[in-house]
Amino acid sequence: ENRASPAHAHSGENMQTPVLVLNTNTKREQGRKAQLGNIQAAQAVADIIRTTLGPRSMLKMILDPMGGLVMTNDGNAILREIDVSHPAAKSMIELSRTQDEEVGDGTTSVIVLAGEMLTVAKPFLEENMHPRTIVMSYIKALDTALETLDKIAIEVDAEDDTVMLNVIRTCLGTKFVRRFGDLVCNIALQAVRKVTITEMKQKVIDIKRFVRVEKIPGGFLEESKVLNGIAIAKDIINPNMSRKIVNPRIILLDCPLEYKKGESQTNMEFTKDMDFEQALRMEEAYIFKLCEDIIKLKPTVVCTEKGVSDYAQHFLIKAGISVLRRLRKTDNNRIARAVGATIVNDPADLKEAHVGKECGLFEVRKIGDEYFTFFEQCKNPKACTVMLRGAGKDVLNEIERNLQDAMGVARALVVDPRIICGGGACEMAIGQALIKQAKTIQTSQQRPFEALAAAFEIIPRTLMENCGAKVIRVMTELRAKHAEGKGSSWGINGTTGEITDMEELKIFEPISVKYQTVKTAIESSCMLLRIDDIVSGLANKEQ
Repeated sequence: ENRASPAHAHSGENMQTPVLVLNTNTKREQGRKAQLGNIQAAQAVADIIRTTLGPRSMLKMILDPMGGLVMTNDGNAILREIDVSHPAAKSMIELSRTQDEEVGDGTTSVIVLAGEMLTVAKPFLEENMHPRTIVMSYIKALDTALETLDKIAIEVDAEDDTVMLNVIRTCLGTKFVRRFGDLVCNIALQAVRKVTITEMKQKVIDIKRFVRVEKIPGGFLEESKVLNGIAIAKDIINPNMSRKIVNPRIILLDCPLEYKKGESQTNMEFTKDMDFEQALRMEEAYIFKLCEDIIKLKPTVVCTEKGVSDYAQHFLIKAGISVLRRLRKTDNNRIARAVGATIVNDPADLKEAHVGKECGLFEVRKIGDEYFTFFEQCKNPKACTVMLRGAGKDVLNEIERNLQDAMGVARALVVDPRIICGGGACEMAIGQALIKQAKTIQTSQQRPFEALAAAFEIIPRTLMENCGAKVIRVMTELRAKHAEGKGSSWGINGTTGEITDMEELKIFEPISVKYQTVKTAIESSCMLLRIDDIVSGLANKEQ
């Protein structure tokens, strides 16, 4: 099977010898076989994820090769850990990663949806319909779907906390932290509000760089909070420095406060015995100069990304300055944003404008068995730290993942303040719109179009399956509700499995999350459908 089709030679006796085009040990799947294989792989991935959708979702526990544990129901986190060999399955996994990076939520639904879209295409392939036809109708359907989303979207005011909390609550309703009530919702909302800045009329929210999550095992989850400033897992470098300063003046540096060390070995040749002392003295004078430049500005806290030598400490202690050394670059940037300081490269350039004065309290506290330095009570911090407390490492990791999702949703809403109903309501609405649209299509594209409408129903159906409702009956009722056109906000109450008006339940999602989900799912299924040949080169060793 591994050989390419024989190319017949002209001469008579050579009629039988096939010409090998591909290396004999490459594996090659062609045509239908490849397409159906891809569909099966996509289905397999979707099946792994399917049970983690909705408020009654299950967690997955994954042991990675290193023996680490991951317990989560965040679609992206699960797929990140799973080791997959099939190429089509790999591309499915990429989907949830894109979703996670783009909007932060909807990682599970995008996989489930894409898997279902490929499944409904299977019968058409078996009837020998050309994949191109299916793809064309899918792409047409994508436009209709996105238009429908625009139609059913509701404009909201992103400044209104109740709206924001509703949306964040929807996002977290399917997650592990749901049972802690609104605690994590509020944390996410506050964090996003803090780091929102307006640049050129546009709101910029950089969660990755300016919201730091410190996970500290121990304590109660209720103690988690968003600080009005920054916390860093560092202690001051000398016990004689003060650990608590009210209204500190903060200077941030990214240069070492020690004499210059050579990159590699440095040789110094001394001719007179006095020269050696002189060299030492020059080093001391250099450090003294550095410290003098800093002390001139009367700071009370100095943070640097590099080292601080003992000799420099001596001067700084005398001046009553607390020093933190070897900070991460990212931490330093965060402090800069929070206290209004500027990071300076050379102490000689320091000016009054570079000093951060917006911090109300600098304090070193011991939490658990680590020391943390707090820059708190900042006037208007544009960066912040979220302190998460909780029972164990695994629990904290899961809470952090949930928090990231929640912040992603809050960010998406601030950027595009339109919401749509969750709970499978908008998927049903899209399905209805597609069925209507399909009636207007005369060509062979009509049937895949209708099939795609059915594929969208997988989301409400999965919600039902996960909470044990009578799927077929409830599904029929839901379909009827939408077909009557009474309103597009009817969906599934994921906890009870009954049909409910999502506007009453306050289950909303930002439109950008759904947009991205639908787009990614359809585009990727189109891509997988257009593959008709898989050649995987295996080396001899592996066979």
